[in-house]
Amino acid sequence: MKIEKAINRLYYIINVAPIKLMAINEIEMSEKQLPTKWSKKEILGHLIDSATNNHQRFVRGQFETNPEITYDQNKWNEFGFYQEIDSQQIIKFWTIYNSQLVEIIKRIATDRLNNQIKVGDHLVTLGFLIVDYVAHLEHHLKQIIDY
Repeated sequence: MKIEKAINRLYYIINVAPIKLMAINEIEMSEKQLPTKWSKKEILGHLIDSATNNHQRFVRGQFETNPEITYDQNKWNEFGFYQEIDSQQIIKFWTIYNSQLVEIIKRIATDRLNNQIKVGDHLVTLGFLIVDYVAHLEHHLKQIIDY
């Protein structure tokens, strides 16, 4: 049931968030409260990086034994150049990527949801990662928009 709820929530987010994100002007999307803090564009870029890494987890976790997929979120953000890319491009990419992920998630066989993936020093289930992915996505989206 948790997976179904996560899928429904992700569908909802994909349908509501892009419109609100597109309404934010480039200056506001690029503004940094502090030099060490991410702009709204960079937060959205972080969500793309999260989608990228979780894409691998969702796919490889179905057929590999304890795949290990980790990443340095600050380096990914820096070398993804999100601050330099037009926010409309970032929003479109984020939307398409999450649309693809929801299609993958809804096709994962129930018996594979207990497969384990190594994240850092922890083994977690594929099912846990799916639910956690949506919660993480919402946590950061709420830093950018209300929905």
